Amino acid sequence: MTQMIVIDIGKCTGCGTCELMCSFRHHGEFNPRKARIHKTVFLYDELAVPVVCSQCEDAWCERICPAGAIAHTIEPTSGAAVLKVDEQICVGCKMCMLACPFGNIAVGAKGHAEKCDLCDGDPQCVKFCPRGALHFADSERGEGEKRRKLATALAASYKESE
Repeated sequence: MTQMIVIDIGKCTGCGTCELMCSFRHHGEFNPRKARIHKTVFLYDELAVPVVCSQCEDAWCERICPAGAIAHTIEPTSGAAVLKVDEQICVGCKMCMLACPFGNIAVGAKGHAEKCDLCDGDPQCVKFCPRGALHFADSERGEGEKRRKLATALAASYKESE
């Protein structure tokens, strides 16, 4: 069973702790611009939406990489399927950035692609989220959770409109 980061948008306050912990884990500094998870805040709607790599099964970034630097691996501790970038092979061409429809991969200051690697099966963004808006769950459970939350929100919206 593969695992993924599941986001509960209703619990996210936009505090940025996820970004800070991600950048600290990967770069040793608290710098949201270096994070591999990013939040978008919609002030007028009072909504914050964290976005992180979905670890796509048929990933466009993996398919388009001319150097073959992006490949699926299985994390031994969690069993999570992760798309990882081999920094030694990556040439920094940015084709993966163009291919990702979600904008979840970037070429960093060191000249190679960077994306969520699930922190080797122990995602720091999940561990330190103060509101519990992020969960590390089995992908099937995560998909079901997303469907249930969407259905609940739609039902509540329908009742409000009556």
